[in-house]
Amino acid sequence: MKKYILSLDQGTTSSRAVLFDKSGRTVGVSQLEYTQIYPGNGWVEHDANEIYSSQLAAARGVLEKCGADASEIAAIGITNQRETTILWDKNTGEPVCNAIVWQCRRTSALCESYKQQGLEKFFRDKTGLLIDPYFSATKIRWILDNVEGVRERAERGEILFGTVDCWLIWKLTGGKVHATDVTNASRTMLFNIHTLCWDKEILGLLGIPECILPQVVPSSSSIGVCDPEIFGVEIPITGCAGDQQAALFGQQCFRKGDVKNTFGTGGFLLMNIGSEPLTSSHGLLTTIGWSIGNEVTYALEGSVFIAGAAVKWLRDEMQLISSAAESGTLAASVDSTEGVYLVPAFTGLGAPYWEPEARGVITGLTRAAGRAHIVRATLEAIAYQTADVLTAMEEDVGKLGTIRVDGGASANDFLMQFQADILAKEITRPECVESTALGAAFLAGLACGFWNGREELAALGGQLKKFVPAMDQKTREEKLEGWKKAVACSIGK
Repeated sequence: MKKYILSLDQGTTSSRAVLFDKSGRTVGVSQLEYTQIYPGNGWVEHDANEIYSSQLAAARGVLEKCGADASEIAAIGITNQRETTILWDKNTGEPVCNAIVWQCRRTSALCESYKQQGLEKFFRDKTGLLIDPYFSATKIRWILDNVEGVRERAERGEILFGTVDCWLIWKLTGGKVHATDVTNASRTMLFNIHTLCWDKEILGLLGIPECILPQVVPSSSSIGVCDPEIFGVEIPITGCAGDQQAALFGQQCFRKGDVKNTFGTGGFLLMNIGSEPLTSSHGLLTTIGWSIGNEVTYALEGSVFIAGAAVKWLRDEMQLISSAAESGTLAASVDSTEGVYLVPAFTGLGAPYWEPEARGVITGLTRAAGRAHIVRATLEAIAYQTADVLTAMEEDVGKLGTIRVDGGASANDFLMQFQADILAKEITRPECVESTALGAAFLAGLACGFWNGREELAALGGQLKKFVPAMDQKTREEKLEGWKKAVACSIGK
């Protein structure tokens, strides 16, 4: 009897493994942080081997913690930090260099050169994305151009490219499967979201050999089988989606118009826009939400580069707090920020600004400002950035209703209440905030028959906690005006 679905949730700062039972309940979680590498200004890297080893240790750890046997797992679902780029040797399995993380801005000049050539519409029409260092395409080009011998080896068919999901699938299957799902492919800036194929024109423009690219498969499908040497038995891999799309599915945003916001390392507001792509006029991205069989669901997305990572910065670099949980308590200990604003543009600004050269700033400091005010300003910044994205989304599609939230920082009641206040919208948080891992589990479970359909999934889930806006309109407008001034300082305008 198969009792569980195992979700591998490979994030930007940690690798998590979550075990779910048939009721959709979280049976156990194991999590390991791993090394963040900052080799230069605005550069961010990971060791791809450490990504895999930490993810494998988390998977084994959750089984041990729960006393579960690998033979009881019906399937594995994978969800991952998106856009992060890995190239490795097809024969040895060794990465040619560190993974270039989605946050990394090293290809800003290359992106700017494509913009200067008037190529923004060309890329937007095909991929739904804006030209930005965020996406995988220019990261691949950078590696081919800057790591000695890699371009020649790639052209000889000796090198493989993958986002993190693809790397994990390749490793878990013992190098037998080189595949990614449509959601991750749609984040590379190489994939045509209309034809659902790698775009040959874009590949030619960037000088990327097509032979290095993985096969693209549906998000819920038979992707491969885990090598029995890893867990002692063969386990099918039947679900895969980028973290934000997995969260959209995990929050059961199955209807057109449903919206969720995930508070992770970054912040990501996604809306289900149905079976046809929609082009934003306000700096949002069009992406693939998921695919099941031949059915493709699209999403509109606004990406905030730094959300929970700002709290980690308070803890690790600034040492203003000892834990993430302390941030909410400290923020609530003062009535306001005393006019202090913090813009966490550590790796530029995402939607709706798309300013890769913007940098973090603190404004409004006076002698009265202390540790609690800066911590509070950091949490408020997460909410302000979401408000910017939501405003852009409403300008594209009209007024939105309730926003569903998930992710680590959504557990912070202070932040969620301030978010409701500054949006003037009700926020709902599910009992299980593991929506990303749950979405991957749902996709895997549907493909292997663990669950019989979305109707069965809709019956799962615990109670919601609601946060109702309580801030008056005048205060809200004053605070948002102060935020806009701080963002202008960050951009240098």
